[in-house]
Amino acid sequence: MIGKVLAKPLIWLVIGYQATLSKVMPPVCRFEPSCSRYAREALERHGAFRGGWLALRRLSRCRPFGGSGYDPVPD
Repeated sequence: MIGKVLAKPLIWLVIGYQATLSKVMPPVCRFEPSCSRYAREALERHGAFRGGWLALRRLSRCRPFGGSGYDPVPD
């Protein structure tokens, strides 16, 4: 329960990023869904703690010579 409440401000940060910075940066994400969509969905479904961990883990895989392809948020 508390994780869902704490996730709200984090979701708003992701939405802010999607509305501003992601519009001016070239799309270079190799994953589907994009990292910001993945983070938002993970936070909405799993709350601040597990969702935040999943988002950070996904961002750590975004590196040269890293993975790519379809990578949905786990249940």
